[in-house]
Amino acid sequence: MRVWQAAFAPPAAELVPQPADLVLVFGSVEIFDGPDLAVRLASAFPGAVIAGCSTAGEIAGDAVLDGSCTVTAIRFDQGGDAAAVETDIVSADDSQRAGEVLGEALAARPGLSGVLLFARGVGVNGSALIDGLSSRLPAGIPVSGGLAGDGGAFVRTMVLGPSGVSDSRAVAVGLYGGGLHLGLGSVGGWEPFGPARKVTKAVGNLLLQLDGEPALNVYKRYLGDYARDLPASGLLFPFELLNGNHDSVGLIRTILGIDEAAGGLILAGTVEEGFFLRLMHASTDGLIDGAEQAGAIAAAGSMGVDGGVAGGVAEGDRLALLVSCVGRKLVMGDRVEEEVQAVADRMGPGAVLTGFYSYGEIGPMRDLVDCRLHNQTMTVALLTER
Repeated sequence: MRVWQAAFAPPAAELVPQPADLVLVFGSVEIFDGPDLAVRLASAFPGAVIAGCSTAGEIAGDAVLDGSCTVTAIRFDQGGDAAAVETDIVSADDSQRAGEVLGEALAARPGLSGVLLFARGVGVNGSALIDGLSSRLPAGIPVSGGLAGDGGAFVRTMVLGPSGVSDSRAVAVGLYGGGLHLGLGSVGGWEPFGPARKVTKAVGNLLLQLDGEPALNVYKRYLGDYARDLPASGLLFPFELLNGNHDSVGLIRTILGIDEAAGGLILAGTVEEGFFLRLMHASTDGLIDGAEQAGAIAAAGSMGVDGGVAGGVAEGDRLALLVSCVGRKLVMGDRVEEEVQAVADRMGPGAVLTGFYSYGEIGPMRDLVDCRLHNQTMTVALLTER
């Protein structure tokens, strides 16, 4: 497998045609909303599967960019192959069905070894989307990817798939061939604080009551002065999901919005009544350590040889897809590149890093197989061809 990457602003203007089987594209919503992005990419990479999404920041190598477009081309040498399927997501309530449609289409072709999923970042229930997808895939198929961003505005996100760019779609890339391997890692680095509170009323991803009290009231009381900046300040104080014994289940839920009339919090993924939630906060050092752990887990057991960098264009024999939460970017500020550099150190010189800052990360639970929607994590997928 050979991987080639470059970042452009504006996109595709300097792209040199390359032979590729799969091309991943991540860029600002302004670039994705341009009139001819899909056409120019198809011209530069004829016959390739092209997929990606808009972002809240682009990752290229060990750098974090804004307002750019990162284009990463992959050519398989040992018989690996890729195929993309897509479907509309009309509303959040349509998410489960959309995932099922994607999963059935991918599973219809034999030899599936992994899936990369990119979906609209607003107007979607990411948990339901992934549940629907996983319900139609063979057991044990690793899934990674993320929900699109729009620079932190949470208004309109874009996805790129076989039929072009859309603001209401999900695209899934199936990786086929026994030689392809996805090593996955997903770690947060956030610290809990305060008591655990029971979810006494919730509908999907709308959290209505904690310990019988309107969830919004509880949340505002804990945030203090930060409450006046809701919903934006919710990115800085996510929830940790706990089971009935108050043990962490390995999931974090970000607050994406508030429902003043219902006294509820709109979360990036579902929560279930009877579970418990606890607030979290983070330090930059803690988030960087979490990113390094995610990179180490993804790299464990992977194989590869050294690659190189020439003329500012990265080349290698492994692809590391990094999807990190926009909330982490806000916490780390000017130090945000340090978490990407921590992953790059774990990947080694033969890996090309690409990815984006997202509104939800798709990665493994602690068993490294069962993939779910995460918030506030660094999620790493290392693709190799053996």
